[in-house]
Amino acid sequence: MTFSVFGEKFTRFSGITRLMADMNEGLRTPGAIMLGGGNPAHIPEMQDYFQTLLGDMLAEGKLADALCNYDGPQGKDVLRHALAKMLSEEQGWELSAENIALTNGSQSAFFYLFNLFAGRRRDGSLRKVLFPLAPEYLGYADAGVDENLFVSAKPNIELLPEGQFKYHVDFEHLNIGKDIGLICVSRPTNPTGNVLTDDELIRLDALAQQHDIPLLIDNAYGVPFPGIVFTEATPLWNPNIILCMSLSKLGLPGSRCGIVVADEKTIKAISNMNGIISLSPGSVGPAMANEMIARGDLLRLSEQVIKPFYYQRVQQTLATLRRYLPPERCLIHKPEGAIFLWLWFKNLPISTEVLYQRLKKRGVLMVPGDYFFPGLEHPWPHTHQCMRMNYVPEADQIERGVAILAEEVERAHQEHSNS
Repeated sequence: MTFSVFGEKFTRFSGITRLMADMNEGLRTPGAIMLGGGNPAHIPEMQDYFQTLLGDMLAEGKLADALCNYDGPQGKDVLRHALAKMLSEEQGWELSAENIALTNGSQSAFFYLFNLFAGRRRDGSLRKVLFPLAPEYLGYADAGVDENLFVSAKPNIELLPEGQFKYHVDFEHLNIGKDIGLICVSRPTNPTGNVLTDDELIRLDALAQQHDIPLLIDNAYGVPFPGIVFTEATPLWNPNIILCMSLSKLGLPGSRCGIVVADEKTIKAISNMNGIISLSPGSVGPAMANEMIARGDLLRLSEQVIKPFYYQRVQQTLATLRRYLPPERCLIHKPEGAIFLWLWFKNLPISTEVLYQRLKKRGVLMVPGDYFFPGLEHPWPHTHQCMRMNYVPEADQIERGVAILAEEVERAHQEHSNS
């Protein structure tokens, strides 16, 4: 039995496959310390809210309606209209339900969008996706039907006080050639917690319009919901921007609901692809989100519950890291949002892939950094010096994991000094 070219590409090992396998295995392995995956926190107040919400929807027949009926390929209409109204009123954006489509999670939306705007054209040319600020989300890296679909640009690195640093777009060396079909950024960025400044985003939007290509903004952690942003960040949308949002980081990753806000042509294309690939998106998550908007709870809970929870948790984790790892051993990207910390072991004598393997043997799961740099033109040692750490687990688990991390980092330095 042999597979097609498509089959060979999408059945081979990938970083996102390993991450999800590690997360699945770790969640079911007693004693494992999960500092790797992207599962959101089980915030008690949100858990209670969802239980109550589902109970009310069940009693009112709304849950059965969502479970027992297909929606159209564009997704649940009542949510699309509610989102359009909310975004128009809150952000002042001129859009309607025709500018919104739902997908079975953001990952499927990225697959659609990357292959809509990049890949092989009728004339035989290959258009590519540009990530103007690497590192970027590892889930993008294998989402192209064609090989070599992605191009990444190295960032400028600003060193900050207290052993922190921040990535910036290097506009001086940012090359947008004729082979670029789409620019893509996440804001806040997974894996680093970086939030592109308003000025950076406006400049990228201007460049995209200048080259007549869309700017795709992955807003899975951003404003207005779930609002896991700890710095100033103004939302941006216009018909040349494709904005992707999600219900996952509200605490509903199992609902697999992605939201795409774009021009009507793109939304029609997404709807047609939904119909061919999955008939229609799932209905339960959208039904819950629609109810949250109707009750005035979506933005309120994002601002008053979700954001404060993660802000407190990240501050605790920073303090824990510094008790075990001083700046000369580990620099930390300034945490401006999302649910990760990005650690830079600048002088580590082993690669973070080796460090990952050593940690895994001791029951600590993190993610080595080289997976987050798809499409770099030249090798860069920095890619093998970084790791992504999820700061969601309880404080005692984080402390145990960080203690083991510090031991392994110190062991690597000792081995190097003795060699």
